[in-house]
Amino acid sequence: MFRTMFRTVLTAAAMLLTGILHATAEPVGDRVEVNGMQMYYEISGQGDPLVVLHGAYMNIPTMGAIIPRLAETHKVYAIEFQGHGRTTDIDRPITYENLADDVAAFMDAVELEKADVFGYSMGAAAGLQFAIRHPERVNKLIAASVAYDAEGWQPAFKAFIPQMTVEMFLQMPFAEEYKELAADPDGFPALVEKLIALEHEPMAWGEDVKALDMPVLIISGDADVNTLEHAVSMFRLLGGGDMGDMGKPLPESRLAVLPATSHTAVMGQVDLLHALIEPFLMGETPKSMFE
Repeated sequence: MFRTMFRTVLTAAAMLLTGILHATAEPVGDRVEVNGMQMYYEISGQGDPLVVLHGAYMNIPTMGAIIPRLAETHKVYAIEFQGHGRTTDIDRPITYENLADDVAAFMDAVELEKADVFGYSMGAAAGLQFAIRHPERVNKLIAASVAYDAEGWQPAFKAFIPQMTVEMFLQMPFAEEYKELAADPDGFPALVEKLIALEHEPMAWGEDVKALDMPVLIISGDADVNTLEHAVSMFRLLGGGDMGDMGKPLPESRLAVLPATSHTAVMGQVDLLHALIEPFLMGETPKSMFE
């Protein structure tokens, strides 16, 4: 009996240690060839696959603590887009369609058939296009700070787009930070040119969004780059917005608005983001008094 108890204690201790090691293990980084570029990515955690897509001028580290938090329960594949972070640039415009196809090619390269997808800002629009262009590859989509139509951007942002210049962005703090990871430390001006051009790309995906049949979680700050009305409009396109408690099941898609939150403050609210994302991915729904 003593030996049986001892083995049980050792087994439990080993399982606990394994869990701790998985939770605290450093991400594993690598590169794969994707559409002519060397794409950098990191894998962390265990569980169902989740592809994470960063915003413009960002990289994996600037996505912050949400990645390791999600890696506690998911196998996270975080990528760096064309010309961002440690991924090389190529002679090709940056468009949401190109970024979406890069995600598909990346998944092919790492032999990932299907996954949940979480994107922020530019990464959310790329994720939306990925779901539109490659719906068979997406289980669930989380889109934070996104628009599906250029008319959905805040008036102040739409007015700012024509004023954007490369010189303006060269004065930003992330211009120097870019050099720390970049495959080409001198490549920032070329990247800015492409990202400014991206802001001028036509965007009118309403019919495509309406046709999506996978669950989508829309996350928006209440002072985000997209208007609140646009976030609600997108939710309605996905079948949301009706009254619950009337005998019909809730839609699979969801809308969350973060209070007192600007665009650049969204990713810093890790606990709140995780509290929204994790139940969505797990298919958990708050119970009503009629259930």
